[in-house]
Amino acid sequence: MNPTSLALHTGDGLRLEAEIATSDEAPPVAALVLCHPHPQYGGTMRSLVISVLFAELPAAGYACLRFNFRGVEGSDGSYDNGRGEQADAVAAVHAMAERSPGLPIALVGWSFGGDVALAVTDPLLAGWIAIAPPLRILPAYPAATDPRPKHLVLAEHDEVRDPVDVQGEVASWTATSVAVVPGASHFFVGRTERVLRETRSGLDRMTTR
Repeated sequence: MNPTSLALHTGDGLRLEAEIATSDEAPPVAALVLCHPHPQYGGTMRSLVISVLFAELPAAGYACLRFNFRGVEGSDGSYDNGRGEQADAVAAVHAMAERSPGLPIALVGWSFGGDVALAVTDPLLAGWIAIAPPLRILPAYPAATDPRPKHLVLAEHDEVRDPVDVQGEVASWTATSVAVVPGASHFFVGRTERVLRETRSGLDRMTTR
């Protein structure tokens, strides 16, 4: 993996810090944008699950871009209750599209980042992966009725929201699959390999390999 730092620029004029990683072995066949957990609870682009995906997926043929939401570490601005963070995700998707022209792009988020991802329906996207999304920042999610594929990876013992509740909420969503990671908490400590496997499974269904 060969990570490179870059700056993103949002539609409302903020500068966000980001990193992009690709494999040194072969050119990527798909691209991912990674959205981190809740900024007010210590979430950054270096949080556990995001770091594992960023480290491991480039070797599997996925270019990865991770970034800090507004107000986090070196990014401009301040927390915006999931609203401005959607503009941050859009800026990241467009930056990835510029650097990986022609590749399908998936928006991937963990926890709060999963909620933000599912709120964004940019036409550049091939689909979504949401890891333990609480589904709380919006009353309804635009991705729910979108025909593009969505894959949710839930934790069996999630402390933030019971996976049974999430499964019930998304049961009527279009083109949506769900996997539950046995024995996992919301933070997936000791279960990141399973999260990686489920993420790749979802990605393989939404990208041309």
